[in-house]
Amino acid sequence: MSKGEKMELARAIEFSEAIAAQLKPHCDRLDVAGSVRRRCPQVGDIEIVCIPKPYDVGLFESGIATVVERWEKVRGDLPKCKYTQRLLPYNKIKVDIFFANPDNYGLILAIRTGSADFSARLVSRLRQNGTPAEGGYLRNYKGEIVPTPNEREVFQLAGIGWIEPEKRT
Repeated sequence: MSKGEKMELARAIEFSEAIAAQLKPHCDRLDVAGSVRRRCPQVGDIEIVCIPKPYDVGLFESGIATVVERWEKVRGDLPKCKYTQRLLPYNKIKVDIFFANPDNYGLILAIRTGSADFSARLVSRLRQNGTPAEGGYLRNYKGEIVPTPNEREVFQLAGIGWIEPEKRT
């Protein structure tokens, strides 16, 4: 796909399900995020949030790297990144993969589901309520990580009720 080109939601769902099926065996947890999760009619890229199982890169690739390293890299070198962007070889669809862990999965999923405006407002509310987001984690007034294994914890810390992904605009 060329820059700015979008695909229909049904097609994006097919691609995201195929990508997720390839990655899931190498992950402890994985969710499709972004505009696919929000069910936007037009989708520009596929966003995945995951907790990968341990893996290696280089001569003896293992785990998630055996899948991701087959796709053309745009940015993000495994294993030192929290995020990598790849292009699928058969259609040049952009795939953004965000690596999380149990202590920040809910925060990363909420932010990466978006929309961008929604995420900015959510992070602002978290900061106002005393749990600023720093380095991909929420922190308390002592600078200690506040675990967010699920999105519901993020919304509670922000002082707002649950909002379905389709309504996050």
